[in-house]
Amino acid sequence: MKNILEIKNVTKSYKDFKIDDISFNLEKGYIMGFVGANGTGKTTTIKLIMNLIKKQSGQINIFGMDNVLCEKEVKERIGFVYDENIYFEHLKIGSLAKLISKFYKKWDWSAFDNYMKRFDLDKNKKISKLSKGTKTKVSIAIALSHNAELIIMDEPTSGLDPVFRSEILEILHDVMLDENKSILFSTHITSDLEKIADHITFIDKGKILFSEAYSKIIDDYRVLKGPKSLLDRVDKTLLIGCNAGKFGIEALTREGNRISQIYGDEIVLEKPTIEDIMVYHIKKKIEINV
Repeated sequence: MKNILEIKNVTKSYKDFKIDDISFNLEKGYIMGFVGANGTGKTTTIKLIMNLIKKQSGQINIFGMDNVLCEKEVKERIGFVYDENIYFEHLKIGSLAKLISKFYKKWDWSAFDNYMKRFDLDKNKKISKLSKGTKTKVSIAIALSHNAELIIMDEPTSGLDPVFRSEILEILHDVMLDENKSILFSTHITSDLEKIADHITFIDKGKILFSEAYSKIIDDYRVLKGPKSLLDRVDKTLLIGCNAGKFGIEALTREGNRISQIYGDEIVLEKPTIEDIMVYHIKKKIEINV
């Protein structure tokens, strides 16, 4: 089985929003960064994968199985971490773990205890008394304590300090030493993804704009910088959005070599960040002929 997750032509419509015929795959042994602005469909897509909401068309296969018809078997092998706490607030951490462990045949108390020590968690603390960051630690400890083969994380580092975010990335790196596991990591903190992601899937307004290897994306795209006068001469179909300031322009392009051959020393081409690519794609309707 090459792909742990396969999404094919999935659609889900609401009154004012639509997941529009999306498709992408996550291969075994890889980390996929799932990016997009707030409200563009990341969380809705994850809820569709987890069968928390019903799709209207398309197919979602996990471990080669239909995520609806084989829901129990599929979820047995998934670990998930959401942005908000989803557990009973009145329970102590230890009691919560005992409750959840009953749902997983491969629950590993040794692994859970190791994460408790690593995160400096007290089993006797109530969930309601924990900070946001500590609740996230509990969620991660639970998600990684039943030998899950697919880890789904929906904005797990949102609002957390850089030290703890770095610790999470180290943990995910350790998880991926097992090449049979995969991670779908949804986040708007794109700098985190640049440290660990193998693939990037970018969703905007319910549509997948691209789903490609991170290395290919960074090799293909360039941020172009040049004089403002260039706007009168450049073929604007070569640009993906553009910001024009008093002293010059900045634009995103996938035609860096072609533009460089034409304009040479007039321009500078720089490697973009994932954030650059997102911003220019989302703002691509900015007027570039001013």
